[in-house]
Amino acid sequence: MSIKVRFWGVRGSIPCPGEHTVKYGGNTACIEMRFGEANRLIIIDAGSGIRELGNELMKTDLPKGPIKTSLFFTHTHWDHIMGFPFFTPIYIPNTEINVYGPVTYEEDTLDKIIGGQLRYRYFPVRQSELSAQINYHQLQESELDLGDGLRVRTKYLNHPILCLGYRFEFEGKVVCTTYDTEPFRNVFEQDPASPDYDDEAFKEGEIAAKQENEKILEFLHGADLVIYDSQYTHKEYTNGKYGWGHSTFEFAINSAHKASVKKLLFFHHDPMRSDAELDSLVEGYRKRIASKTNLDIEAASEGMEIIL
Repeated sequence: MSIKVRFWGVRGSIPCPGEHTVKYGGNTACIEMRFGEANRLIIIDAGSGIRELGNELMKTDLPKGPIKTSLFFTHTHWDHIMGFPFFTPIYIPNTEINVYGPVTYEEDTLDKIIGGQLRYRYFPVRQSELSAQINYHQLQESELDLGDGLRVRTKYLNHPILCLGYRFEFEGKVVCTTYDTEPFRNVFEQDPASPDYDDEAFKEGEIAAKQENEKILEFLHGADLVIYDSQYTHKEYTNGKYGWGHSTFEFAINSAHKASVKKLLFFHHDPMRSDAELDSLVEGYRKRIASKTNLDIEAASEGMEIIL
């Protein structure tokens, strides 16, 4: 085993437990990754799914010694951070957590945004009362050497708040996260008849959007596994979802195919999407692409494990 990926939360926007979300799960984003024989632990996002991950770590990892991990946040929207106060290891002495996330160009820094949930107005425990040692590292687009042969590269995505995709490389295997994001597109007026139309601005906007989408393809190129935002179908996206910061099944498939990705996992499922609807969509897309690509596609579900 080089890399093991396990999903603890796969939904977007808000937790949605219930009879129609049993198969794929109702918790928001949290991914556990293990690397090599040392079983090194990396966590991506702290949505509501991180609560159960924390409980599992208390059973499996803590008996072997203090929990040491790195927690990477894609961004700081509520559905990706809400589980942090319920992550049991932060209350255990000798726990060490390195928290990474995108730099916000606002007054609050990463530690204030994540740890700010632990205030009496929201929660009965304050951040200063935590027993764990937590170190915060603000990220831009960069490449980091995490040691033990593990490297991570970051890429800005297209979301209403600063958001990073992560490309983890270890022993010749590559796993990429590409959420929350939507296709880059020209934001300038496109109708020549409009008084706001500017031909030069429009042309530059077209070039910029094309370049950014090509950068995403380069970021994903040759990956063994890509976890891609696919909250909407193309029809849903074009019917009023532009600018919401989420992509489509179709765009995820096309991007993964162009980037020579081996396996694509649909992720960040719409909270209104039932298990039956997801099953139907995945089967439909498999039939549509069967004769055109060798790309393996599947919808991520809670409890799913993938070993590379």
